[in-house]
Amino acid sequence: MKKASVKAAKTSTPAKKAPAKIVKKPAAAPAKRVAAPAAKAPAAKAPAVKSSAAKLPSTVITALIDIGFGNVLYLRGEGPGLSWDVGVPLDCIADDKWSISLPGSGKPVIYKFLINDLGWSTGSDYVSESGSKVTVVPTF
Repeated sequence: MKKASVKAAKTSTPAKKAPAKIVKKPAAAPAKRVAAPAAKAPAAKAPAVKSSAAKLPSTVITALIDIGFGNVLYLRGEGPGLSWDVGVPLDCIADDKWSISLPGSGKPVIYKFLINDLGWSTGSDYVSESGSKVTVVPTF
């Protein structure tokens, strides 16, 4: 008799992988807070002296005159921002109203008006106290 060969059936089971090792990474160290470099103290300075002109109110001069379209009224004189050699233009507020604001000073402002910085107003010079608001009617 012939022996029947019986092959043992192999059950195929999937190969089990070894469990993966869980490796814990060390937690990132918190960022170190680095103190900002201390600001260097400024060298000792002499106390700032405010000019007396900064405390004084400005002088506002308004002229009521119609000098015609296209012309500009100028001011020359003695005082902050003024000179007898070159005029400073006034702002045209209306057809017959011109104005300028000059910084305050401790001295009176002496001035005269000019049309287009060429033709002088008639009469004597105007004098206004510093810090005052005046309205004048110059004649030419």
